[in-house]
Amino acid sequence: MRRLLLIDDDEALAGPLAQYLARFDLQLEAVTRPSQALARLGTERFDALILDGMLPEMDGFEFCKRLRAGGEPWRDMPVLMLTARGDLTDRVVGLELGADDYLPKPFEPRELAARLQTILRRTRLAPVAAPAAPQPSTRLCFDGLEIDTARREVRCANGLVELTGTEYELLLMLAREPGKVFSRDDILNRLRGQEAELFTRAVDILVSRLRRKLEPVQALKTLRNAGYCFALPEKR
Repeated sequence: MRRLLLIDDDEALAGPLAQYLARFDLQLEAVTRPSQALARLGTERFDALILDGMLPEMDGFEFCKRLRAGGEPWRDMPVLMLTARGDLTDRVVGLELGADDYLPKPFEPRELAARLQTILRRTRLAPVAAPAAPQPSTRLCFDGLEIDTARREVRCANGLVELTGTEYELLLMLAREPGKVFSRDDILNRLRGQEAELFTRAVDILVSRLRRKLEPVQALKTLRNAGYCFALPEKR
């Protein structure tokens, strides 16, 4: 059973939601404050975080930013943001800060379960305990960029590139088919793995964030009114 941590100051939400998610082998535990979440993340292993946008102590956007910026083992934990503020600006901000998905309140529990299952399928956390013995790597090598698919690591001239799970999956999807043009809808459908509201601006933000992290390597090419493709030649 996959363990989830909910950070939401609505105490009435956790009980019914935990009962519902248990049908999908998802074990939900809850705290109401970011400080409580950080204390538990420091001692326990969770597979994903459900984060409300409006919280005491700090809002969910600031918490997500700190989570992604730190050096702790949970830095790459999948994050799904919940908020009553469902406008476009908040969606973009959440994605820019590293959230893997976004679901405005009120929401249907079945949609939340589906989105969580999708995030957990495409994102695998490294164990918090002592690492296992290294396994043979499968590498995609290009001029100025290397992707180790066994370790889920990306390296360029500046060394190891720190990517979120969604950023890594986007890069890998494009790099496996260099030169192929993927539309924004293609990217959304491939990354989410389910029918979802098409939010094409989210793809633009995700690509922009990935480009910044890969600099100075120019790996991603934009084709106006068409989409994006991987532009680096394979290393000979």
